[in-house]
Parts: sequence; C-alpha cells; structure tokens
Amino acid sequence: MAQSRLTTRRAFFPLAGAALAAGCSRTRRANSAVFIAKAASYTADLARLMESGIQACGLEVRGKNILLKPNLVEFDPATAINTHAAVIAAAFEVFRKLGAASIRIGEGPGHRRDTLFLAEEAKYRESLSGFESFFVDLNRDDVSAVKGFADREEIYLPNTALGADLIVSLAKMKTHHWAGATLSMKNLFGLTPGSVYGWPKNLLHQVGIPRSIVELNRIFRKTFAIVDGVVGMEGNGPIQGTPKPCGVLVMGPDVAAVDATCCRIMGINPAKVTYLQMAGELGHTEESHIEQRGESIASVRTPFALIEEFRHIRLA
Repeated sequence: MAQSRLTTRRAFFPLAGAALAAGCSRTRRANSAVFIAKAASYTADLARLMESGIQACGLEVRGKNILLKPNLVEFDPATAINTHAAVIAAAFEVFRKLGAASIRIGEGPGHRRDTLFLAEEAKYRESLSGFESFFVDLNRDDVSAVKGFADREEIYLPNTALGADLIVSLAKMKTHHWAGATLSMKNLFGLTPGSVYGWPKNLLHQVGIPRSIVELNRIFRKTFAIVDGVVGMEGNGPIQGTPKPCGVLVMGPDVAAVDATCCRIMGINPAKVTYLQMAGELGHTEESHIEQRGESIASVRTPFALIEEFRHIRLA
C-alpha cells in the first residue's frame, strides 16, 4: 500500500475518537423513529416521500457533508440487484434542498473492480448530471487506520467515509444467502476498500459476516438509512434472487431499527437474524421500542421467499 495514500494514525485518531464519542453519546432509552412510505413504482415522487420521512424522523442536515452510499454490487438488467438510480437521484435532490454543505456518492463493490463501469450499467451516470464530479470509488479512495475491528488491531477505511458528517445508507431490500437479509447495516460492507482487502473483501469474511456488519456500524454511527424496497429481491439474494415488488421506502436514523422493520415487512423475524441479535448496543430491534411513522407494517407487509437454509427465520 503506497504511503502517500495513508493518513497517519496520530493525525487521524483524535478526529475518529471525537466522531465515535459523538455517535455513542446517543442514548438508547428513547424509542427510535422509523418512517415507512408507500411507493408503487420508481416514477413516484420519491424525493417528496424521502423529505417527509427525513422530517418525520427529525434529521437535521443543513451545513453537513453527506455521503450517499448505494448498494452497487453487480449488474443484470433482468433483475433488481442494485439500489435503483431513481432512489439515488431523489436522495441527492432532497439533501441538497435541505441545505447539505456537500453531497458525495460513494461505493466500493465487492465483486466488480471497475466501479464506474458498473455505475454506467446501473444508469447512475445518466440519472445524475455531473455524476463523476461527486462520485468516489471507495475501493480506491485514500485510507486511514481506525483502531479496533473485532479481534483485529485496526482496519483501514476510506477517508471520504471517515470525513463525512453523515452517511446515508441507500440500501436495497434483499434476502441474503449467508446473512438471511441484507439491508442498511450490511450495506456498509461497501465502505471497506478492495484495494486493501481484495475482492470480495476478504477481511470481512474472515471475521464473519454478522460480526463485521456490527463492527462497521459501530465505527460509522452517524448514519441515516433509506432502504429501497420499491422492488426488492427474494430467494437466493443478494445477486441471484428474483425481483420482488414491495412498494416501499423505509428510513430512519437508527439503522438497527430500520433493518428490523424491513425484516418484519419481508415476513422475517428480526430476532432470528444473527447480526440483528448482535446489534443491541447500536439501536433498537424490538417492536415495542420502535415508533412506526408513516404507513403501518401491516399495510405494506410482503413476505419474501427464503432459501431452505433460512426458512426458520420466517415470522410465525
């Protein structure tokens, strides 16, 4: 790894420590707000729905540096693998309208090495004028060391992500053949740089997927989730599954609560999803501690098909 690409630990850690302290100071005693919006198709007014959810959740973004983190994995025009371009364009519009100081879009795919080609195939470029001027390939971004990751002494992470005031996890609502479900918390896997850890992010698999999900979300506490469930993926997700129209956007500042709510919409018991079992220090997953705003879960519940190995996590 070239020395010029690294910020020294001494220079970086005071900033990282302050960021973590600010995130961890949030009390868990208060209930967590999660907003559900119906969106029948990608031609709906997604920006208006997002703005309503952001306001309902009390998120203030004026003057902040925002990183939009979509789920950009592979591309197959016959299915629904990635966060839809219309969702990203709407989020960009809303956060600019709400007074963000800057907005970047960043992703580090775990399979493909040519991130811009993948963005082109997913129609991100044509949906956002000047896309390349604010897009960052997080696989190849400059990195800094952050102390402590599971049983590892440190982990190297992209400076663009570490320097953001807020990361917006624009996840896709999908099943996952190893984790059961992949939502806003699992989406942070794309913050781990392939230029350091390879493709497909070997460190995360060595540590274990559930623990790595929790560790990344422990480091990046300043996160707001907007999950694209307009058309999700069921069955053998996150790549080889089947498109599943669900017609929802789900959002909130407590990513564990958002993921638990998404699971309930999908007909999955979040108490049986390993990474959510481990996420107690990060947020609420119990329904009694989540304030559902917008639509009710019952009004949008759409059971997703699960592969045999995960049929035991289905809600009774």
